Amino acid sequence: MKPEVKLGLVIAAGVAVADWLSKYIVLYVIDLPARQNIQILPFFDLTMVWNRGVSFGMLQADSPYAHLALTGFVVLISLGVVAWLWQNTDKLSAIALGGILGGALGNIYDRVKYGAVADFFDFHLMGYHWYVFNLADAAISIGVTLLLIRTFWVADEVNEADK
Repeated sequence: MKPEVKLGLVIAAGVAVADWLSKYIVLYVIDLPARQNIQILPFFDLTMVWNRGVSFGMLQADSPYAHLALTGFVVLISLGVVAWLWQNTDKLSAIALGGILGGALGNIYDRVKYGAVADFFDFHLMGYHWYVFNLADAAISIGVTLLLIRTFWVADEVNEADK
Protein backbone atom coordinates (compact mmCIF):
# COMPACT_ATOMS: atom_id res chain seq x y z
CA MET A 1 0.00 0.00 0.00
CA LYS A 2 1.33 3.43 -0.98
CA PRO A 3 2.31 5.75 1.90
CA GLU A 4 -0.23 8.36 0.72
CA VAL A 5 -3.03 5.79 0.95
CA LYS A 6 -1.92 4.78 4.45
CA LEU A 7 -1.79 8.43 5.49
CA GLY A 8 -5.31 9.06 4.18
CA LEU A 9 -6.70 5.95 5.89
CA VAL A 10 -5.04 6.84 9.21
CA ILE A 11 -6.51 10.35 9.02
CA ALA A 12 -9.94 8.92 8.10
CA ALA A 13 -9.84 6.57 11.09
CA GLY A 14 -8.68 9.37 13.41
CA VAL A 15 -11.43 11.72 12.26
CA ALA A 16 -14.12 9.03 12.55
CA VAL A 17 -13.01 8.04 16.06
CA ALA A 18 -12.76 11.67 17.22
CA ASP A 19 -16.22 12.36 15.79
CA TRP A 20 -17.77 9.29 17.44
CA LEU A 21 -16.10 10.12 20.75
CA SER A 22 -17.25 13.77 20.67
CA LYS A 23 -20.81 12.66 19.88
CA TYR A 24 -20.77 10.07 22.67
CA ILE A 25 -19.67 12.72 25.17
CA VAL A 26 -22.25 15.25 23.97
CA LEU A 27 -25.12 12.74 23.76
CA TYR A 28 -24.49 10.53 26.79
CA VAL A 29 -22.10 12.25 29.20
CA ILE A 30 -23.31 15.84 28.88
CA ASP A 31 -26.83 14.67 27.84
CA LEU A 32 -27.25 17.59 25.45
CA PRO A 33 -30.53 16.22 24.00
CA ALA A 34 -32.17 16.80 27.40
CA ARG A 35 -30.43 20.12 28.03
CA GLN A 36 -30.71 21.43 24.42
CA ASN A 37 -28.27 24.34 24.87
CA ILE A 38 -25.21 25.08 26.98
CA GLN A 39 -23.37 28.39 26.67
CA ILE A 40 -19.61 27.78 26.66
CA LEU A 41 -18.34 31.22 25.59
CA PRO A 42 -20.15 34.44 24.61
CA PHE A 43 -19.80 33.37 20.94
CA PHE A 44 -19.98 29.56 21.27
CA ASP A 45 -22.69 27.23 22.56
CA LEU A 46 -23.36 23.54 22.46
CA THR A 47 -26.81 23.35 20.87
CA MET A 48 -28.50 20.03 20.06
CA VAL A 49 -29.73 19.72 16.47
CA TRP A 50 -30.68 16.49 14.70
CA ASN A 51 -29.88 17.00 11.03
CA ARG A 52 -31.89 14.74 8.72
CA GLY A 53 -30.38 16.32 5.59
CA VAL A 54 -26.90 16.75 4.22
CA SER A 55 -24.40 19.42 5.21
CA PHE A 56 -25.89 22.59 6.64
CA GLY A 57 -29.36 20.99 6.74
CA MET A 58 -29.90 20.93 2.98
CA LEU A 59 -31.97 18.16 1.33
CA GLN A 60 -33.91 17.07 4.40
CA ALA A 61 -34.73 13.33 4.40
CA ASP A 62 -37.94 13.20 6.42
CA SER A 63 -39.42 9.93 5.11
CA PRO A 64 -37.87 6.46 5.62
CA TYR A 65 -37.30 6.16 1.86
CA ALA A 66 -35.59 9.54 1.63
CA HIS A 67 -33.45 8.61 4.65
CA LEU A 68 -32.43 5.33 3.02
CA ALA A 69 -31.70 7.04 -0.32
CA LEU A 70 -29.62 9.76 1.35
CA THR A 71 -27.66 7.23 3.40
CA GLY A 72 -27.03 5.12 0.30
CA PHE A 73 -25.92 8.20 -1.63
CA VAL A 74 -23.43 9.16 1.09
CA VAL A 75 -22.10 5.57 1.16
CA LEU A 76 -21.57 5.71 -2.63
CA ILE A 77 -19.76 9.04 -2.34
CA SER A 78 -17.58 7.54 0.40
CA LEU A 79 -16.69 4.61 -1.85
CA GLY A 80 -15.75 7.13 -4.55
CA VAL A 81 -13.50 8.93 -2.06
CA VAL A 82 -11.84 5.60 -1.17
CA ALA A 83 -11.22 4.90 -4.89
CA TRP A 84 -9.81 8.41 -5.33
CA LEU A 85 -7.58 7.97 -2.28
CA TRP A 86 -6.36 4.61 -3.61
CA GLN A 87 -5.23 6.27 -6.87
CA ASN A 88 -3.79 9.33 -5.14
CA THR A 89 -0.05 10.08 -5.18
CA ASP A 90 0.34 13.26 -3.10
CA LYS A 91 0.22 13.94 0.63
CA LEU A 92 -1.99 17.04 0.60
CA SER A 93 -4.72 15.22 -1.32
CA ALA A 94 -4.31 12.19 0.97
CA ILE A 95 -4.87 14.40 4.02
CA ALA A 96 -7.89 16.04 2.39
CA LEU A 97 -9.45 12.77 1.24
CA GLY A 98 -8.82 11.20 4.64
CA GLY A 99 -10.66 14.06 6.34
CA ILE A 100 -13.58 13.79 3.93
CA LEU A 101 -13.78 10.01 4.30
CA GLY A 102 -13.52 10.10 8.10
CA GLY A 103 -16.21 12.77 8.31
CA ALA A 104 -18.48 10.81 5.99
CA LEU A 105 -18.02 7.66 8.10
CA GLY A 106 -18.85 9.57 11.28
CA ASN A 107 -22.06 10.95 9.79
CA ILE A 108 -23.05 7.63 8.14
CA TYR A 109 -22.81 5.99 11.56
CA ASP A 110 -25.22 8.59 12.97
CA ARG A 111 -27.68 8.11 10.11
CA VAL A 112 -27.73 4.36 10.64
CA LYS A 113 -27.86 4.47 14.46
CA TYR A 114 -30.10 7.51 15.07
CA GLY A 115 -31.76 8.22 11.73
CA ALA A 116 -30.17 11.69 11.74
CA VAL A 117 -26.80 13.33 12.30
CA ALA A 118 -26.06 14.81 15.72
CA ASP A 119 -24.88 18.43 15.31
CA PHE A 120 -23.97 20.59 18.29
CA PHE A 121 -21.22 23.18 17.66
CA ASP A 122 -22.99 26.55 17.49
CA PHE A 123 -20.86 29.63 16.81
CA HIS A 124 -22.59 33.02 16.86
CA LEU A 125 -21.77 36.68 16.90
CA MET A 126 -24.02 39.72 17.35
CA GLY A 127 -27.19 37.68 16.86
CA TYR A 128 -25.96 35.83 13.77
CA HIS A 129 -25.68 32.05 14.18
CA TRP A 130 -23.58 30.02 11.78
CA TYR A 131 -24.86 26.55 10.96
CA VAL A 132 -24.75 24.08 13.83
CA PHE A 133 -22.24 21.35 12.93
CA ASN A 134 -20.07 18.53 14.31
CA LEU A 135 -16.45 17.36 13.97
CA ALA A 136 -17.31 15.23 10.92
CA ASP A 137 -18.76 18.26 9.12
CA ALA A 138 -15.66 20.30 9.99
CA ALA A 139 -13.35 17.55 8.66
CA ILE A 140 -15.33 17.33 5.42
CA SER A 141 -15.23 21.12 4.96
CA ILE A 142 -11.50 21.28 5.69
CA GLY A 143 -10.88 18.36 3.33
CA VAL A 144 -12.77 20.02 0.49
CA THR A 145 -10.90 23.28 1.14
CA LEU A 146 -7.56 21.45 0.98
CA LEU A 147 -8.59 19.81 -2.31
CA LEU A 148 -9.43 23.23 -3.72
CA ILE A 149 -6.07 24.58 -2.57
CA ARG A 150 -4.37 21.56 -4.12
CA THR A 151 -6.28 22.02 -7.37
CA PHE A 152 -5.84 25.76 -7.84
CA TRP A 153 -2.85 26.91 -5.83
CA VAL A 154 -0.48 23.94 -5.91
CA ALA A 155 -1.37 23.17 -9.54
CA ASP A 156 -0.40 26.74 -10.48
CA GLU A 157 2.99 26.29 -8.81
CA VAL A 158 3.57 23.02 -10.69
CA ASN A 159 2.57 24.66 -13.99
CA GLU A 160 4.93 27.60 -13.33
CA ALA A 161 7.79 25.17 -12.63
CA ASP A 162 7.15 23.46 -16.00
CA LYS A 163 7.63 26.73 -17.93
